[in-house]
Amino acid sequence: MAGIILLALFGVVFFDFFQRQFRFAWSQPSDWGHTLLMPAVSGYFIWMRRAELARLQPFAQCWWGLVPIALGVGWYMVCVFGPKPLYHHNIMSIGFACTLFGTAWLLFGTAAMRWLWFPLAFTCIFGQTLSEVLLNKVTFQMQDIAAYGAQFMLIMIGTDVDRSGNTLTVWSNGVAHPLNVAEACSGMRMLVAFLALGVFLAYTNLKVPWQRVLLVVLGVPIAIVVNMIRVASMGVLTQIDQNFVDGEFHELIGFVWLLPALFLYMGTLWAIRNLTVETVEVPDAV
Repeated sequence: MAGIILLALFGVVFFDFFQRQFRFAWSQPSDWGHTLLMPAVSGYFIWMRRAELARLQPFAQCWWGLVPIALGVGWYMVCVFGPKPLYHHNIMSIGFACTLFGTAWLLFGTAAMRWLWFPLAFTCIFGQTLSEVLLNKVTFQMQDIAAYGAQFMLIMIGTDVDRSGNTLTVWSNGVAHPLNVAEACSGMRMLVAFLALGVFLAYTNLKVPWQRVLLVVLGVPIAIVVNMIRVASMGVLTQIDQNFVDGEFHELIGFVWLLPALFLYMGTLWAIRNLTVETVEVPDAV
């Protein structure tokens, strides 16, 4: 009962944070809709460790969990009622994360946190919308990379193309077809999704730490290369009809390229998993 009451208070205190996150995800489903699924993914991580957690029951509550709870709630209150610059979704999330960890530590004890810290961290990191201020610097660089890469690929297939900043001009029969590599084409959405997917696949399919790290890291170049191919394909399609790179069809192209990107990532997982072979020691015959 104490745990239920504590969790209810948790929801009441952070109701504004939850409401803002849901609004961000609902209004921008292509960018942040995946954040709504992260608590369920974390729940699956915990379910995977159900045998280890079952051996710890009954859980030994740890009162030290009240310390991060107090710090988290205090910081959240400062963000809400304090200086205006602190009323920022990602800054407020620090208080939410601190309180979440403290609540789990209080209710389930120190031993259980060995298995709970990673699922909780996964939700705190990938379950929130990131500020444009945090993403802009990376986004601008990825726009340049996408423009450079797409130009190179188009030249390699014999397409006449010029680049000016983030704008590609594809020439066909003397007619110019401009293609602007905007923020939506930077590949930032794909990169964030691949990082979350990489962490999920690494945690559920790999056991060796360096293999897990390698899979997550390789998600970055895979997302960037696939995005280059996506922009280059739009450069080819714009020679047929300029409308192919606008509106809903533009979104459809991005969705279509997610499928080969996923297969490529799964192939990378298979290759990494087969880099090492488990050996079984056979006892010597007497």
